[in-house]
Amino acid sequence: MVKTEREYRQDIVEVGRLVYQKGWVAANDGNITIRLGPDRILATPTGVSKGMMHPDDLIILDSEGRKLEGRKEGTSEILMHMTIYKMRPDVHSVLHAHPPVATGFAAVGRSLDKALLPEVIIGLGCVPLAAYGLPGTPALSEPMIPLIPRYDAILMANHGAVCYGEDVWRAFFRMETVEHCARINLVAELLGGPNVLPREEVTKLFGSRTRYGVKGRTSPEPGCPVVAEDLPADGQERYYVTREELIALVDEALRARK
Repeated sequence: MVKTEREYRQDIVEVGRLVYQKGWVAANDGNITIRLGPDRILATPTGVSKGMMHPDDLIILDSEGRKLEGRKEGTSEILMHMTIYKMRPDVHSVLHAHPPVATGFAAVGRSLDKALLPEVIIGLGCVPLAAYGLPGTPALSEPMIPLIPRYDAILMANHGAVCYGEDVWRAFFRMETVEHCARINLVAELLGGPNVLPREEVTKLFGSRTRYGVKGRTSPEPGCPVVAEDLPADGQERYYVTREELIALVDEALRARK
């Protein structure tokens, strides 16, 4: 259903409020855009909290990121959005945020690539990690270019995450899935390490995508997601702390607060 520009503005305001309430951004972090047409992009401005926006705060940009309309200024990270739109004609909205657990994975150089959760495998395949690029420059988007055509959600090293889709709500729900997946990954590792699904089960899940109305590949790419057979023979790939180490870390943090 085609909406009016006012309705699209309200959608961005609502998504921004949810993103802020969920703690995926702090202060004025993050940015959200919707493609209104071939040369009209509706975007959040710089310097405004995503939880406190008014529809009239949003600005209109052209396909190169130049401001056409609006009283506020655009974000320096808009070129990332434009790169995604140019490479993905099917995408009509982009959401960039800093969900804490997913960003923690990105900050230590880890993607969310293990075959753990059926819903994530069906919906996203896996969430790769793009190398670090300086925010506000073309270097931010360059490491993402090989990943954009193949994935709908990307972690950005030492930065955050970006998700995109056919509308702003799909982009939002993908970001929600990314952060949910990261939290479950973290808990699984703290409890001793995740049980990764075997290739046969992952192949079945990809094959079920059509049944669930998910577009994209119906067979997994090599290494995306990582299946049980891809792990070391002893299955001992682990990224977690022991119980004793965790207790020591908590004790140290408590002492530091005194």
